[in-house]
Amino acid sequence: MKTGTPPFWKTKSLEQMTPEEWESLCDGCGNCCLEKFEDSESGEIRVFPVACEYLDVTTGRCMVYEARTRVNSDCLSLTVETIKEIHWLPETCAYRLLAEGKDLPWWHPLVSGRSKTVHEAGISVRDRVLPGSFVHPEDLRKKGRKKTRHSIKRRIVARKRLKEGDLDPGP
Repeated sequence: MKTGTPPFWKTKSLEQMTPEEWESLCDGCGNCCLEKFEDSESGEIRVFPVACEYLDVTTGRCMVYEARTRVNSDCLSLTVETIKEIHWLPETCAYRLLAEGKDLPWWHPLVSGRSKTVHEAGISVRDRVLPGSFVHPEDLRKKGRKKTRHSIKRRIVARKRLKEGDLDPGP
């Protein structure tokens, strides 16, 4: 970046970003890849300290990124549209911050110039969560027994289809 030239995230809206710019917003914290349960009545989201089985909990990066939505049916591809629907994104998430008109924090790799600052600042899941492959799904269901687990992805897709008129809301 040239000296004196503002960074792209300060001059472009999320809609205007190139695919490369969009992808670079991910700080690699891994928080969006934690297991979540949604209460079917209140809509409350509980986040468990268990990562998706495909998240490398050391780097905070997906091990099957290009195929993630095919191999994990609950995985979401973040888009400008889905960000508006996803209320469980961490308050530190760059996509959420920019959508809310806020700036990126000092520890974000695009600001600091170093990918390690997200870990050094204690924002990432590193050393705080279990890999999903170490936890039996039934153990998670037991912990969330009072909560009904819903696929958050399926809810978002259904809401979108309802808005577009592609889904009958039923009785």
